[in-house]
Amino acid sequence: MADHYQTVRSVSTPLQRFAVHVLALFGWRVNFAPLPGPRGVVIVYPHTSNWDFVIGLFAKWVVGVPFRWLGKEALFRGACGMILGPFFRACGGVPVERGTSTGAIERLAQSIKDADRYWLALAPEGTRKYRDTWRSGFYHIALTAGVPLGIACIDYQRKEVRLVNYLTLSGDLETDLTRIREMYSSTRGLRHELASPIRFADPGQGKERR
Repeated sequence: MADHYQTVRSVSTPLQRFAVHVLALFGWRVNFAPLPGPRGVVIVYPHTSNWDFVIGLFAKWVVGVPFRWLGKEALFRGACGMILGPFFRACGGVPVERGTSTGAIERLAQSIKDADRYWLALAPEGTRKYRDTWRSGFYHIALTAGVPLGIACIDYQRKEVRLVNYLTLSGDLETDLTRIREMYSSTRGLRHELASPIRFADPGQGKERR
């Protein structure tokens, strides 16, 4: 685990100062180690509550990194899209249609490679409900794009948002998952009983939705 992180205190913009103040009011802090490069993928775990998005958004404003995140297309269409779509996009939201995932990994990986700066944040569980495996899309995107993987968490036990560890994936699935498990071993979600085990579905059990 990284030992060089520090609580974010040096902020320069009104939005950063506002976000630090709001989180501090509720006893939260942000620990952040500098990004290892201009492009990468970040996973956020565990995801067990709607509050994760709110706290994560304020933490994003604190560190001042324009992370992008994937949201289901329904959030950006219809009445919800008219009201909240512009806000979600301004906050880095990228709409995806989950039912048509063919080629999505390759397209996202190419978008990352083509950009001067592009950090994509994903929740590998894909839902707040319990499921017995992670979605593997983040892993394949990072491997395909050849970028680092950031290990982020919203830890309700410590009231701390952390992004202090970055991995260069080896392509050896079990080795990489073991390292990820170690980095999340002490993290507690708000409803931790809903946190999914850190594993991927067995390919022999059917096609996984990434």
